[in-house]
Amino acid sequence: MADSNIKDFLDFLKSEKSFSENTFRAYKSDLNEFIAFVCPVSDEIKEEENDDLLLIRKVSSVTALEIRSYLGHLSKKKLKKTSVSRKLSTIRSFFHFFVKKGIIEDDPTAYISSPKTEKTIPKYLTVDDAFRVLDSICDETLKGLRNRAVFETIYSSGLRVSEAAGLNSENIDFDSRLIKVMGKGSVERIIPVGQKALDAINKYREALCLAFDTEKRKDGTPLFLNLRGGRITTRSIARILDQIMMECGLLFKISPHSLRHSFATHLLDSGADLRAVQELLGHKSLSTTQKYTHVTLDRLMEAYDKAHPRK
Repeated sequence: MADSNIKDFLDFLKSEKSFSENTFRAYKSDLNEFIAFVCPVSDEIKEEENDDLLLIRKVSSVTALEIRSYLGHLSKKKLKKTSVSRKLSTIRSFFHFFVKKGIIEDDPTAYISSPKTEKTIPKYLTVDDAFRVLDSICDETLKGLRNRAVFETIYSSGLRVSEAAGLNSENIDFDSRLIKVMGKGSVERIIPVGQKALDAINKYREALCLAFDTEKRKDGTPLFLNLRGGRITTRSIARILDQIMMECGLLFKISPHSLRHSFATHLLDSGADLRAVQELLGHKSLSTTQKYTHVTLDRLMEAYDKAHPRK
């Protein structure tokens, strides 16, 4: 992976494509896995003084048949179709880049179809269950106050868990009831935040100042801290939610992202405009937001009762 052409491709993903760190790591891992499959390390490569050039020659001669063989290899591993589709997307981007740079003439991925992925409805909470989860969080301790503030904020503004973990103190405008977040691809957006979330954040900050003596907090200081005073992690937020779900008696598993799904679903169920929800979620494509346009049985029955002439 030391060759400048491959390094240039990775730099292209990170800078020009504005991929998030997680997406970049996934693409890099996918590329390493693909190259290891089509160009296994051999004695020829080990003995070659300029093994980078040999690697490029091997990659440049990869055929569509070899790529299909790799996809067959992935299917044997029983990966989800979404994972296989992402890995193929990495390979496509890789060869498109090589064609653009003039390293190869023909793109071997041109006639390879992406696997059909099933359209799944995102997992979300009903309004009653969302309230049950949030209201069950005991906020009599600093930890409880933080947990209440974290999940009220995610549900109130539809944040990704990484966006919530990445919030700084100066990102909250209490007067305007707005929150500034850094989304995917380092794209900044400003979105409304509800009063219940603001109240929870205020209570947490007041307790935080007493606990850590941080009345004069500088810009860039994390808003949500772990018990050691550092920025809380996305994994910690997920673990905390698992515990809250158990404590409030909901016996199914959700992720913090499910609160984001719930935010979008509840807005649309209440008549919010699809494009407005797209802006709030920070989706580039409207089609990404459309997956939330599923409707509940109650809404279907209500529409039926109102509209059908012979109900």
